[in-house]
Amino acid sequence: MKLIRNTVLQHAVFWILSYYILMNVFSLSSNIQRIDIIYTGIFLVSLAIPVLLNLYVFIPLLLRKGKYLLYILSFLVLMFLFAWINQLLFGWFIDFIFPGYFFISFYTYGDLLKFFLVFLGTTTLLQLSKEWFELNAARQKMLILEKEKIDAELKALANQVNPHFLFNSLNVIYSLVVNQRKESAEAILKLSDILRYVIYGSSTKLVSLSDEAQLIRNYIDLQRFRVGKDSKISFEFTGAPDRLEIAPMLLLPLVENGFKHGIKGDVDHTFLNISLTVEAGKLFFVVENNKGVHPGEEETSSRGVGLQNIRNRLNLIYKEDHSFTIDDAGNVFRVSLELRNLDSKNGNMKNKDL
Repeated sequence: MKLIRNTVLQHAVFWILSYYILMNVFSLSSNIQRIDIIYTGIFLVSLAIPVLLNLYVFIPLLLRKGKYLLYILSFLVLMFLFAWINQLLFGWFIDFIFPGYFFISFYTYGDLLKFFLVFLGTTTLLQLSKEWFELNAARQKMLILEKEKIDAELKALANQVNPHFLFNSLNVIYSLVVNQRKESAEAILKLSDILRYVIYGSSTKLVSLSDEAQLIRNYIDLQRFRVGKDSKISFEFTGAPDRLEIAPMLLLPLVENGFKHGIKGDVDHTFLNISLTVEAGKLFFVVENNKGVHPGEEETSSRGVGLQNIRNRLNLIYKEDHSFTIDDAGNVFRVSLELRNLDSKNGNMKNKDL
């Protein structure tokens, strides 16, 4: 590959091939004579000079900088000037350079213009094609590196979410077992379903919205064992999800945040309201909870870290196709998430590669 990209090798192949073709064009017979070799070499030099000037002076200084009119004028000047120089060379000066040979210019000025137009035009197109392929290869490499970077960041963020979630769930099971509650077996089954989802579901780029909603239900049921079945917890899921899919473990951390910072202490004065709505290719997810803080507990920093992780995932995956707002006014803490341009038919974001 390095040999193919080598500029010197490219020039060598091009000019050798050009020399061979021109020599066969200029030869008067099937047998190549010494005069044919000399004539072709001099003719090719008169072609090479404007070609090299075009490639290494006018294209870099004019064409690449967007000075198209000046470049076209320079291109025409090179073509007309060196066609004229070629005509003078073979009409007047060649006899002084090689007095032992008798050279005749076979071509008119118009014919010479065609030669120079072909060589200048062909080499310009080859150079632009080469630069396009190099630019495209560099772009592809950048896209691959960017995708690898995003994947690594997403995995790092997911690793921050999953262990924290599992730790809280195991605490609930531990509390039930220690207190010898009869709900322990049911709680273990709920946790088993959650673990199955976390292990197999969260490793994929997209999961069914219905599965994500079921995960939330299982998590709520598991948490009810901790806070009591009479706690004020509601989860409403409206709209037809069809085959809609979203990034895994995207909604649950918001629910977990509500339990962590809302449902605690006096259950009579705590609440958690969760709403999931799907309509016209959009998803709306809202979690509201009271601001429950134990005496001496600082919740701002831990809550801020968790929500920032969610914000980072959204920015990486959904970019401009989402909005994420936090309302911390009064006695209610509310987070609202909107995902736009969701395609329920294809189960993906429209025109997005997640």
